[in-house]
Amino acid sequence: MLFSQHTRLVHVDSPLGPEVLQLQRLEGREELGRLFNHELELVSSNHALPLDALLGKPMSLALELPGGIRRHFHGIVARCSQGAGSGQFASYQVTLRPWLWLLTRTSDCRIFQNQKVPDIIKQVFRDLGFSDFEDALTRPYREWEYCVQYRETSFDFVSRLMEQEGIYYWFRHEKKRHILVLSDAYGAHQSPVGYASVPYYPPTLGHRERDHFFDWHVAREVQPGSLSLNDYDFQRPGTRLEVRSNVGRAHAAADYPLYDYPGEYVQSQDGEHYARTRIEAIQTQHERVRLRGCARGIGSGHLFHLSNYPRLDQNREYLVVAAEYRVVQELLETGNGGAGAQFESELDCIDAAQPFRPLPLTPVPVVRGPQTAVVVGPKGEEIWTDQYGRVKVHFHWDRHDQSNENSSCWMRVSQAWAGKNWGSIQIPRIGQEVIVSFLEGDPDRPIITGRVYNAEQTVPYELPANATQSGTKSRSSKGGTPANFNEIRMEDKKGAEQLYIHAEKNQDIEVENDETHWVGHDRTKTIDHDETVHVKHDRTETVDNNETITVHANRSKTVDRNETVKIGMNKSETILMASLQNVGMGRMENVGLGYSLNVGMMMNTVVGLNQSTQVMKKKTLSVGDSYEVSVGGSDDGSKIGLDGRSIVLGSQRIELTADREILLRCGQSTIRITPAEIEILSPNVDINC
Repeated sequence: MLFSQHTRLVHVDSPLGPEVLQLQRLEGREELGRLFNHELELVSSNHALPLDALLGKPMSLALELPGGIRRHFHGIVARCSQGAGSGQFASYQVTLRPWLWLLTRTSDCRIFQNQKVPDIIKQVFRDLGFSDFEDALTRPYREWEYCVQYRETSFDFVSRLMEQEGIYYWFRHEKKRHILVLSDAYGAHQSPVGYASVPYYPPTLGHRERDHFFDWHVAREVQPGSLSLNDYDFQRPGTRLEVRSNVGRAHAAADYPLYDYPGEYVQSQDGEHYARTRIEAIQTQHERVRLRGCARGIGSGHLFHLSNYPRLDQNREYLVVAAEYRVVQELLETGNGGAGAQFESELDCIDAAQPFRPLPLTPVPVVRGPQTAVVVGPKGEEIWTDQYGRVKVHFHWDRHDQSNENSSCWMRVSQAWAGKNWGSIQIPRIGQEVIVSFLEGDPDRPIITGRVYNAEQTVPYELPANATQSGTKSRSSKGGTPANFNEIRMEDKKGAEQLYIHAEKNQDIEVENDETHWVGHDRTKTIDHDETVHVKHDRTETVDNNETITVHANRSKTVDRNETVKIGMNKSETILMASLQNVGMGRMENVGLGYSLNVGMMMNTVVGLNQSTQVMKKKTLSVGDSYEVSVGGSDDGSKIGLDGRSIVLGSQRIELTADREILLRCGQSTIRITPAEIEILSPNVDINC
């Protein structure tokens, strides 16, 4: 070039050097909470500049202000091109955008847990290598248990979080960098040096040397007057979480309400924060003041006080929420200063007392269907759950977690039945694949709605061979093997139907009223150890045919009161050795017809007191060898002996008593005793005295 840039109103500092490119035209826009965009038309005497030497590199402009001060516009070259030149100069076009714009060029799927939104935002910045930001936030922010970046650019992710929390940003420009300022209140802003107050001069008064505004426009628009939010907390299902925030306006139709659900909160104070943030964002649009002028030092994020405007209520402090700039510099090859240069700006402003909040314009990602994930937990555990039966999962899209208990939030699990301390429950175990749905499609609100098998977690029955089998089969934990399980299985194969129940250890069945079993054919019951049956009331057992009971060792039977045994026909009882029967008091035995008792060897009958035998007709006693009756219980007592040849009576005293007659007979000899006489008959009678 034939001259130096220091003679120009706007200087260009590019990676190619300070004198290689020269600004011919600038059209730029910046706005609170939005990316700035500056379109530059540059010229150079070099017709073959390498575009890659500019692309992605920082570039800055220096705008001369009154008093020798410079205002900088710094950015990243997001786009550059070359067009047809004019004369000796080549024409280049450059788009400057903030480093934050580079976040539109990267996307991710990522989970953040137990962090506040400002911390999440700053972590995203740092992880991508950016450090030119400043935290000027003053409000408290809640900690998010679970926050997901899902199939969206990092820019969209941080933008929607800021919009939801009422955080916005603007940029402070320096020569070598631009700094993103996170803001949420008036205190984050200030007036630029020399521009605390800027006057208004009507355009009819001609050119003014001082930076000023020459056009003014104010507009007000009806906006909703209140906003209500509602949500639901499953840990407090009976708690009403509806909140409301309103902004009073004096005009008509100012009180129309908005209502939305879900509000994405579980604490009422958080809901109040979100409701207030959203109504403030809407009310930011209620009044806008647009000023046009040549105030070179004022831009988006700055405060200033308007002065000298005829309508006095408009002479107040404003916050610039958006700014557009136009700079035109004539292509001069000679000349001094800023001759031929024009600067003009249009500022959108709100009353500085009005809180600014960004409108929620960034789309929130929607999960458009269920996904599958793998249940995870700490190393060495097989089941990992909390008091609500929730589990944690690893999503297949998550590249950042370690597939452990920190991979996700606790997720509720849909069950077949869920009552108040009743229902069904099956807790998915570590390593199992589950189906995850998302409430309202929100990636921050997952819920497990199903389970599926895969090549590692295979079906319990061999398929398709056992396609007619269905059921539930568990696995013992911890350390269970395929041989350790509980199972209920149904076989529906025609002709081989079966209901199979397997208890790995204990089986307990409780029936609070009646229980009925019906077996259409045979029943087999095998107990490898002991069995105890306790019937607290009556028990009736009926066998319509035969019953066989085999006890391989001992058997003990106790009846606390009475027992009645009725046998319709015969009873046979075989005791291979001894039999002992103890009757505490009396015993009566009735035999309707005959009674036979066979003792193979000895029989001993002991009567503690008296014994009476009554034979209504004839009694026959047959003894094979001898028969002996002893009375008195000692050697001196009475004794009767019978041996088939003689009867021996031995006693100190023998008494025979009869009311009518006593007859003693031996062969032809008899002795007859009656109450009247004694008669002795014998062929011979010997009486020795």
